[in-house]
Amino acid sequence: MDIFDLSGLFLSGAWGTLRLFLLALVGSLALGTLLAAMRVSPTPVLRGAAATYVTVVRNTPLTLVMFFCAFGLPILDIQFASDRGLNSFFYASLALSAYTACFVAETLRSGIAAIPVGQAEAARAIGLSFRQTLSLIVLPQAFRTVIPPLGSVVIAMLKNTSIASAFNNRELISAMRSGIEIRGDMVITILIATALIYLVLALGLGRIFDLLERKLVILR
Repeated sequence: MDIFDLSGLFLSGAWGTLRLFLLALVGSLALGTLLAAMRVSPTPVLRGAAATYVTVVRNTPLTLVMFFCAFGLPILDIQFASDRGLNSFFYASLALSAYTACFVAETLRSGIAAIPVGQAEAARAIGLSFRQTLSLIVLPQAFRTVIPPLGSVVIAMLKNTSIASAFNNRELISAMRSGIEIRGDMVITILIATALIYLVLALGLGRIFDLLERKLVILR
């Protein structure tokens, strides 16, 4: 038996990592965009709420955020499914989304700050509301401006999925542990294989963001 006999185990783990990553990606982009909009809102309460959330969650270790979602939410009777494994998956996705959204929000806020003030003033002059100005004029440009740093945030989130293995989730690190239990004499080989899979996934994401940068980024 060699490392290739564990390929099914690693493929299952890689698929679990990708599922977790994709769901957390959607959640973090949605929540991060909302937080960024709140940070630049003319309403002080919204600005304060978003700033408090970002400050608290961004400076809390992801492991603690995972602990709260995995053990705190069940105590509050917040469940997403009757299946325990599926619940763990959604708890981990929620933790990753809530944590990464802070970094998405701050990245987007820097992109919003890079948009010339005259554009927002011109939008208000023709009668557009704050929401319309933000959604139709400012945010589309902000996203295009921050593609490179946003790519770094997303790649970091991919690697952060590894923490979910400690909370009953099937992904690459849990597959690695299972592989070591099966073949304790191939620890180094299994560790290298796991690192290579993460490397391939991260490089693939980096390539996607490189293409997006060349096609969409706004140089200032």
